[in-house]
Amino acid sequence: MKQAIINRDTMAIVWRHPIHFLSLGFGAGISAIAPGTIGTLAAIPIYYLLQTQSLPIYIAVTIAMFIVGIGLCGYTARTLNTHDHPGIVWDEIVGFLITMIAIPFTWYWLLSGFLLFRLFDIWKPFPIKQMDKRITGGLGIMLDDVLAGLYAWACLWALIYLTDWLGLA
Repeated sequence: MKQAIINRDTMAIVWRHPIHFLSLGFGAGISAIAPGTIGTLAAIPIYYLLQTQSLPIYIAVTIAMFIVGIGLCGYTARTLNTHDHPGIVWDEIVGFLITMIAIPFTWYWLLSGFLLFRLFDIWKPFPIKQMDKRITGGLGIMLDDVLAGLYAWACLWALIYLTDWLGLA
């Protein structure tokens, strides 16, 4: 598939179907500058709502969004004839929600989670980059962000325990 760019013709195609609206992160993905970062910002209101729920509900909704995202992202990628169009940011939303599972709701943990998730999503350390290249379609689009979210989640919990141990919490 060809390398994707965000332009007026592309956006005309994706706004014709509600699946594209969702896979574009409710429109956040059409940003010409850093669509993945803007898409991650779009996850914050969803996180804000979910963090008020019980942990099982938070996890169930996140899993459901992952499963739905496989279809959403795959459909939009096929429509745009590309593997992972930069405007497809549903995966960033799910990845950020994974990052924030059971994290205390404070501005500093929110900011730390955001920065860690973006770091791992952009950097793509082993095995994220390898999976991103080998697994195609909606599953491939979603999996690299799930792994980035898990890496960020583990680092965030390490920071939480470290700050608690140092008496900074």
